[in-house]
Amino acid sequence: MRYLALATDYDGTLAHHGAIDDAMVNALERLRATGRKLILLTGRMLDDLVRICPHLALFDRVVAENGALLYRPANKSETILGERPPDKFIETLQRRGVAPLDVGQVIVATWTPNENIVLNTIRDLGLELQVVFNKGAVMVLPSGVNKASGLRVALDDLRLSPHNVVGIGDAENDHAFMQLCECSFAVANALPMVKERADWITQKDHGAGVAELVDRLIASDLQEIESRLERHEVILGVGENGQALRLKPYGVNVLLAGTSHGGKTTLATGLVERLLDHRYRLCILDPEGDYSNLEQTVCLGDPDQKPTVEEVISLLSKPEQSGVVNLLAVRMEDRPAFFDQLLPRIQQLRSAVGHPHWLIVDEAHHLIPALQKSTPTVLPQEVTGLMLITMKPKHLAAAVLKCVDVIVAIGEAPEKTLKEFADVVGISLPPFDAHPLQQGEGVFWTPRENTSPIRFQSLLTRTARQRHVRKYTAGVIPSEHSFYFTGRERKLCLRAQNLLLFLQIGDGVDDETWLYHLRRGDYENWFRSTIRDSDLANSAAAIASRPGLTAQEGRALIRAAIEQGYTAPA
Repeated sequence: MRYLALATDYDGTLAHHGAIDDAMVNALERLRATGRKLILLTGRMLDDLVRICPHLALFDRVVAENGALLYRPANKSETILGERPPDKFIETLQRRGVAPLDVGQVIVATWTPNENIVLNTIRDLGLELQVVFNKGAVMVLPSGVNKASGLRVALDDLRLSPHNVVGIGDAENDHAFMQLCECSFAVANALPMVKERADWITQKDHGAGVAELVDRLIASDLQEIESRLERHEVILGVGENGQALRLKPYGVNVLLAGTSHGGKTTLATGLVERLLDHRYRLCILDPEGDYSNLEQTVCLGDPDQKPTVEEVISLLSKPEQSGVVNLLAVRMEDRPAFFDQLLPRIQQLRSAVGHPHWLIVDEAHHLIPALQKSTPTVLPQEVTGLMLITMKPKHLAAAVLKCVDVIVAIGEAPEKTLKEFADVVGISLPPFDAHPLQQGEGVFWTPRENTSPIRFQSLLTRTARQRHVRKYTAGVIPSEHSFYFTGRERKLCLRAQNLLLFLQIGDGVDDETWLYHLRRGDYENWFRSTIRDSDLANSAAAIASRPGLTAQEGRALIRAAIEQGYTAPA
């Protein structure tokens, strides 16, 4: 299910003249039977709500006093979410004739036309308070306290994300929480501006409108209004027609494939940034340490410490947390088994709390290789929210390729990448403009829709990072790309599979061998071709050209150049 909770206003929405009828109670009970949570939001004070509503036990959480109080009906516990205005403010309002005047644990409330007196009193006393209107009601609250802030606390309490909630309301004070929810409904009797900003308007008013929404949730999980939620889509790039190319944030699986050095990591990082900006929660499986410094995430594992499945699930169970799972310390042959153990647990977590919304698998062929026999059983067709990044589609298990809804090809010969995918899946590739891609370009294809692939220009990422810094610092560079200290007569064969070992072995070899590789330009060439760091390569060339340079001086200068751009793990 996408929507695991319903957040509803009380007066004017769920209730009519302060009461909930039997049909509405029945609808709420039917929704609870699906496993969904119910959250009630109201401007009323809790004592008043308890008095007029005998059905609070139906709700998992109640946000009262317009966001200033959280109530848990199951154990009748309360959490105050703000500070009540000072007594001097209340006394001044009373002295100035404001009546009626109700004071809750935080909220101070009256009715129009007292709003001008309230505003003048706030100004005269120099207080930082806000005035919130609810049709005729005038509510005074601490700055920043509203139904949205209260809903966030309630969702954190339930380990849910706003992206898995549908909200429904009718009045001015419902705007904030409705916009926080992934999908918002307005009842037919709602104010015009509330209707204008809602994703959908019910045909019926008050509780009957809420029951209408409940029926839709139970029947379809609101799939029929998916097209209304464009505000949540993330921009992948700009098409040749100048229009933004967008990706739906829910219910799709994406394959990002293409040749090495083609920009897969850069494109994926940009997409990840935008998903995080939309507050979607991610789990990034990172075999090469490319995402360890990503903003808005917590990293588990490092080149020396393996992450555990329990650590990952514990981290991701927090509704506001995204995680990067660094797999550098996990042996290549053990990575598929790690994925096989992790995926079912993530699916269980998603069933319970709806997140992580995306599982991003970099170097996916490390974890779901084509020969992995167990993949079809741990990767059922209903898995969505997958982003798989690899060089060649054929290196992935066919079962996972058949789940792909969107494929993005970049690098050299994108037509070969798309053709390879189509051959494995057993479909035809429509004709498209296949001339060579320029820097930052890609090809976007939705194979299930039988449309032609589209060329686009990807957006730049804001994350300033060096590609594969951690991999080249302490990871495992394949043997064919490692550096080998051999010496002039090739009596040695000492493999440096990363920069850390390069420095360690370089310090240990004899001076003649070290200088031999420096003078030949071997260091410069390795830095340029394998590490792909032109600045480091240029520094090595400059060091090699110094006349009379000793091995000791050269080692110190090369080390300094490496450490300037790369930080070895502690």
